[in-house]
Amino acid sequence: MSNLQPLIPLRIDIVSDVVCPWCIIGYKQLQLALAQMADTFAVDIHWQPFELNPHMPAQGQDLREHIAEKYGTSPEQSRELRSRMTALGDALGFTFDYYDGMRIYNTFPAHQLLHWAEGEGRQTELKLALFEAFFSRRENVGDIHLLSTVAGRVGLDPQEALQVLTSGRYEKEVRQDQARWLDREVHAVPMFYFNDGYPVPGAQEAQTFVRVLEKLRAKQPQPSEGQAQ
Repeated sequence: MSNLQPLIPLRIDIVSDVVCPWCIIGYKQLQLALAQMADTFAVDIHWQPFELNPHMPAQGQDLREHIAEKYGTSPEQSRELRSRMTALGDALGFTFDYYDGMRIYNTFPAHQLLHWAEGEGRQTELKLALFEAFFSRRENVGDIHLLSTVAGRVGLDPQEALQVLTSGRYEKEVRQDQARWLDREVHAVPMFYFNDGYPVPGAQEAQTFVRVLEKLRAKQPQPSEGQAQ
């Protein structure tokens, strides 16, 4: 008889945007937590759409200017935040390459592509590639041709990706998904949901996620005495 316990099914919904630095930081912390509980869960991650800047024009906006307008951040505070994010990223194995003139873009097309990639079984790979494209490679993630190129990097068909975006195939579904999370009072990201419950807001430390995972494990029914192990 085997003493191995079956893996516990675990769906994780992550509401996020690809131009949100805290979203990749939070994901990296989540991965550290999951690694601490290896061989416990069968993890199924789903990335949910959220636009930090739904009214951003196609040409985007200078990032420093945008942060100053939206949050009232001074140039000194902006530099300090960039330095902090860069150090956090380095510690977690992610490169933030902030630079003068960096622009932020509308991400609705990116979310449409992610919706399609979910059905293709490559959503997480694409999401991570989009984080890298924006923060590490200085690329315009609002441009549909660049988005199709990023899709190709993770093994998706770039021509089909471009067709998805030019046709607006998933516009309605993505708008519905966005509305659903807003209806659940998600107004800031990242937001993590474990098995459609246990909401965890923000880029928490790994141990915060570990505590949630331990609660989920503790709630699993234990095999009866004498039951095959």
